[in-house]
Amino acid sequence: MERVQADILILGSGGAGLFAAHHATDKDPALKIIVSAKGMIGKSGCTRMVQGGYNVVLHPDDSVEKHFKDTIKGGGGINNQEMSWVLVNDAPRRIRELETKMGVFFDRNEDGTVHQKPFAGQSFDRTVHKGDLTGIEIISRMRDQLYKKQNVLAWDEVRAIELLVDENNSVAGCLMLNMNTGEFVVVHCKAVIVATGGAATMYKIATPSLEKAGDGMAMCYRAGTEFLDMEMMQFHPTGLLAENSRLNGGVLEEGLRGAGGYLTNALGERFMEKYDPERMERSTRDRVSRAAYMEIMEGRGTSLDGVYIDVSHLGRENVLKMFPGMVERCHDVGKDLSTEAVEISPAAHFQMGGVKVTENCETDIPGLFVAGEDAGGVHGANRLGGNGVCDSTVFGARAGDAAAIFVSNLSGYKEISETQVQSVVEEVTAPFRREKGENPFYIRNDLKNLMWEKVGLVRNQQALEEAVDQLITLEKRVNQVSVRGGKKYNLTWQEQLNVRNLVTVAKMVASSALMRTESRGSHYREDYPESNDKDWLKNIYISKGNSSVPNYRTEHVNQSHIDLNEIDGYKIVSLSS
Repeated sequence: MERVQADILILGSGGAGLFAAHHATDKDPALKIIVSAKGMIGKSGCTRMVQGGYNVVLHPDDSVEKHFKDTIKGGGGINNQEMSWVLVNDAPRRIRELETKMGVFFDRNEDGTVHQKPFAGQSFDRTVHKGDLTGIEIISRMRDQLYKKQNVLAWDEVRAIELLVDENNSVAGCLMLNMNTGEFVVVHCKAVIVATGGAATMYKIATPSLEKAGDGMAMCYRAGTEFLDMEMMQFHPTGLLAENSRLNGGVLEEGLRGAGGYLTNALGERFMEKYDPERMERSTRDRVSRAAYMEIMEGRGTSLDGVYIDVSHLGRENVLKMFPGMVERCHDVGKDLSTEAVEISPAAHFQMGGVKVTENCETDIPGLFVAGEDAGGVHGANRLGGNGVCDSTVFGARAGDAAAIFVSNLSGYKEISETQVQSVVEEVTAPFRREKGENPFYIRNDLKNLMWEKVGLVRNQQALEEAVDQLITLEKRVNQVSVRGGKKYNLTWQEQLNVRNLVTVAKMVASSALMRTESRGSHYREDYPESNDKDWLKNIYISKGNSSVPNYRTEHVNQSHIDLNEIDGYKIVSLSS
């Protein structure tokens, strides 16, 4: 088994992982850093898929206070206010760094200032972008700059299997799998930064890149970290419907609604008039998704169980100019966005919940840092569009800085237990030793349907209780998978590893959703259809504990920067509010 040493191991090469690598090596150029990606660095992950843009205060008429208030309001009031404050204050510095150090080109106004467009839930047009394919520009430039740094080693198609800790529960390394060779690699390191992204692919219709499977979250859970707000799963309101295609669920960006696009049901009605007459289509993602879902469930959906988005009234030339990427995406499924309405559906998109971290991305395990979608707290119950890549860059930078400082104070490496390594290897290779067993692709399909039907946009006690029970059964099935062939590029084995992690995260989502007996942000309980500040202005924390049953606790939200009494509209009063 190959063994490699590094000062810092970074898992994931999206916005958080790449920014962490840049900041760590800038802090100390002598550090040996490994950036490992399950796919291809710069060609995989979700930051690259970002279309709409990046929320940041640049205009003199805007303010960080406004951006902060929008973020707390959008998050249903349960955000970690310290983290949200860091987000809006650090964002302008990160944008300048992207432009001046990474070479990112954002769209400009005629006077040379950066163009900012409207996004839902924003009180000011503050979304910086590069056309409607912003993420490709950001990730491509960051990747190119990374390859200039000789102390950074880039690993393509090497996935993390398990975090390794010493007898004092401090990070000692990570067990990795080279997917090209099928061989395991033990990385001895002083710090690990987890930035692998969430697990929205546990749902039948989902937007993320196909390789995402909640790997980082599941590893952190098994290592004993504490999580919060795991019930908060965001559904993007405009996932493209492409029947029997891998394009199904692909995002049509929020700028379509921001620019004046209409959402209609199969009867041609602009249904947002019933659900948010003030903001209409520019309402927040949670409300628009829920409204579309209710229209579909009440029989006013399309033949593909969706609704329509229509921007043709903006004019063909304007649509082609403003949204060339979205036009091309729709062309791929035989639709012309510039001249006709296109079928869409809510699609699982982003996890607001995640590992509990400090403002510098530290966890309760020394040497373990978590950034980006793997971390919880900053977005509360619902993330505003445009705050995602902002989150990745802001906290990726902080994770890199903090990890560099952490390892500078260590003299050597922690000891890795051979027993621990062999135990993990035995567990994850067990499917090869079973002559007969389950098919992980069937389990994945059952998981997707279960989560969509019972832990989706509209939830209730009976469905959630059934989901919790059925997830226990799915977990047992995962442990009975049989795999044939060798370990090199074995897709069945990779799927078993994916499903193993997805089920781990799904259990946290379903259990926390059952516990929160109210509706808030992205979490809607039809049996408790309103927000209940008296009992639930709280975060739900969950950890593995010492048994198979997770530990839970709740903690009141600390209103450290703004009193929620100063904010109108952060609560769900009723579905039509």
